[in-house]
Amino acid sequence: MSDSKSALPKGFYRITVLIGLGFFTMGLMDPLYDTYVPIFLQDFVASRFLIGVIMTFDNLLALFLIPIVSNLSDNTNTRIGRRMPWILITVPLSGIFFALLPYGGLPSGSLLLIIVLIFFLNLAKQAARGPVVALMPDTIPGEFRSEANGVINTMGAIAAIVGTIVLAPLMDLQLTLPLIGQTQRRLPFIIAGLLVIVATLLLFTFVRESAAAREKRERTKLLDSLKLVFGGDDRSAMLILLSLFFWFLGYQGVLPFMGIYSREVLGVSEGLAGLSPGAVAIGYLLLAIPSGIIAHRFGRRRVIRFCLVGIVIALLLMFVHAPLVQLAGVPPQAAWMIFLFILFCFGMMWGSVITNSFPMLWQMATFSNMGIYTGLYYFFSQGAAITSPPLSGAVIDLFTIGFGGTVGLRMIFVYSAIMMAIAFLIMGRVTGGEVDSAPAEPV
Repeated sequence: MSDSKSALPKGFYRITVLIGLGFFTMGLMDPLYDTYVPIFLQDFVASRFLIGVIMTFDNLLALFLIPIVSNLSDNTNTRIGRRMPWILITVPLSGIFFALLPYGGLPSGSLLLIIVLIFFLNLAKQAARGPVVALMPDTIPGEFRSEANGVINTMGAIAAIVGTIVLAPLMDLQLTLPLIGQTQRRLPFIIAGLLVIVATLLLFTFVRESAAAREKRERTKLLDSLKLVFGGDDRSAMLILLSLFFWFLGYQGVLPFMGIYSREVLGVSEGLAGLSPGAVAIGYLLLAIPSGIIAHRFGRRRVIRFCLVGIVIALLLMFVHAPLVQLAGVPPQAAWMIFLFILFCFGMMWGSVITNSFPMLWQMATFSNMGIYTGLYYFFSQGAAITSPPLSGAVIDLFTIGFGGTVGLRMIFVYSAIMMAIAFLIMGRVTGGEVDSAPAEPV
């Protein structure tokens, strides 16, 4: 338990919310992308395994782009800072390609067109992610990064709620508008793309990077930082990276198929299927800030491990949900609400894990290599995102052959629970990354 009782810096919440506009853009795009791109692909591809493979394109780009661009931004020196130049170019491009994405699906698109749009969208989006995320630890002292990450993740969760609760139902809206044409399956992406561009302009207008970010400094070598993480006496950073690899294996194994599961097993429309990640986002939103405060008092590692146990329980409840509600004769609408409530609980636990894992890594970094640690986080998380959808897709196909499509889709929850349990065990060996363990302050 930490005894740190330092007061929050003046203007803490204002600057953190403004920095969170960058996270808002990612939170707006990611759930819509993860829910509906597999559905768009299903117009052209029958195999769940192949859909899973295509869904790893963005993660494959992220695996290399995020560490490289993060390191480049560490060594960028301009009048507007080291992160902002990258943000101003890549985030608006992401918004443009995101708005165009549904035009790759039916009725007007083709498999080639949607794959090209996926590639260019993720080229821009993944290049943006490292600088967007590293902007916060550049500004916030180490002991307050769990609280700050809670605020910023709340911004991302608000965006996810806007995307899934407000925009996703518009997938079913049938209108004909100037420039847009038919709105069905398109309107949420167009609105989200415009909001991404507006959020970027607000971020640039109201956020100024620290003086240190505008000063010239000795270049940080990527190899030296990697040796520090993987070759030092304290293996905590390496163990945290390994843990997050497994919990992202679990999360990314479920995420790409949640829309298909909701539609085919629970029998909801495409518009309502988007409420699945929305329920997760609401849970994430409600506990993101409190979990950072709780972790400051009781310890980040302890909070993460507790929440991983909660995630495993939620996943097992999702696995038994469909047969139990059918056996009990629960009406479809009530069964859908029960499933959303389980996802809500999952979201609370998941948000707490994410809120506190990033600050544990940043606590071990210095100002000069903050971007590299950010890049490593994404290297491992995106490595899991590349690996997991084909694996969980193969699990679906395998069990579908033996037991039918419903059982096949349900098995993703068992797969995910196993990955989360492994992450729990690895986190038990972590000793660093707490509020009072050698913080690296921004200057």
